[in-house]
Amino acid sequence: MADFDGKWNCKIETPVGEQAFVLTVTSEGDRFTGSVVGDVGSMDIPEGSVDGGTLNWTMQISKPMPLTLTCQATISGDALAGKFKAGIFGSFAVSGSRA
Repeated sequence: MADFDGKWNCKIETPVGEQAFVLTVTSEGDRFTGSVVGDVGSMDIPEGSVDGGTLNWTMQISKPMPLTLTCQATISGDALAGKFKAGIFGSFAVSGSRA
């Protein structure tokens, strides 16, 4: 099992430009909690899932407009890579490194 816990400096490429954020993860078995703080605002992740080396969660954002994001990030060592699905707006690549 991968070591997910801690802070991750991340960025996501969106149609309105690159958005930076810090993802904080606290895992327990096949679940995790955490938070996202950055350009998209600040929000808690009350419940995410862990599947092998991959984190999965959803979150609500209000900027630049209200959206539900379906998020997936794979951890490999100190690197994070994945995608955020934003409904009709498609998917956007996310990348990051351990803080």
